[in-house]
Amino acid sequence: MGITVTRSELISKLKIIGFSGPFSGGKHQFMAKGTLKLRIPNPHKNNEIGIGLLKELLRQADIDLN
Repeated sequence: MGITVTRSELISKLKIIGFSGPFSGGKHQFMAKGTLKLRIPNPHKNNEIGIGLLKELLRQADIDLN
């Protein structure tokens, strides 16, 4: 089993670092920080976001993993 995070945990942590939302938008909700818009995955059956998708979301949010 790999590292996962729930959608609600992701949203909570993004709010801590200055993102607002989530807002409705097309097929996915999004969160915003300044001019940056970050699409948030829809809730999955088990409500978990895997490490691969989490890394991609953090990269899109311009969050350095190093």
